[in-house]
Amino acid sequence: MTVLDDRIAMADSGDELTLDVMFEWLEKMPVPEGYKTEIVGGHIFRAPQRDTHWDIILDLVEQLRATYPRRRVKSDVRIDYPGRLNGFASDVTALADGAEKDEKGRWTHQDVEFVAEVISKDTAANDYGPKKTAYALAEVPVYLIVDPYTARWHLHTLPKDGEYHAEAAFGFGHDIDLTGTPVGLVLRTGELPRDRD
Repeated sequence: MTVLDDRIAMADSGDELTLDVMFEWLEKMPVPEGYKTEIVGGHIFRAPQRDTHWDIILDLVEQLRATYPRRRVKSDVRIDYPGRLNGFASDVTALADGAEKDEKGRWTHQDVEFVAEVISKDTAANDYGPKKTAYALAEVPVYLIVDPYTARWHLHTLPKDGEYHAEAAFGFGHDIDLTGTPVGLVLRTGELPRDRD
């Protein structure tokens, strides 16, 4: 059965479009190795992973491991967020102590303490727009955007009523002080690579 067959069958059955249905379609589609796939506002996005992208992710994960055990730090793992059809595979996610998977075997946004997105050219608008809104609606305490093209980071904290009320942005080399947040550490950015493409 093809994805088109699945869509026709779903349309004939009158079933509502859900994230689970959309991810089932994606599982049946060929995805080139090295591509990240997620659903933002009901739209499917695929972006290639670049070396610089991965190096930044790994750097952040290694630093988070100072306070988070391995089981609580995730990368590219589906978590559903508030809003219409938001199934994100965030670049880096840190989960609260005691986080448990739901009945479907997935982590829940209620247990997310930290999210970092590393900008890709093709999907940057999502990270600065609808994903930021969804993270704020979910009351994720810390949302960090790392942009290797501008060599800057953007920190968003104090979520309330669907928006972040505190923001800071600096260039690579300026530390990110998260000691006043659930993360409880300082992230160093001096060795984050810049992408010149």
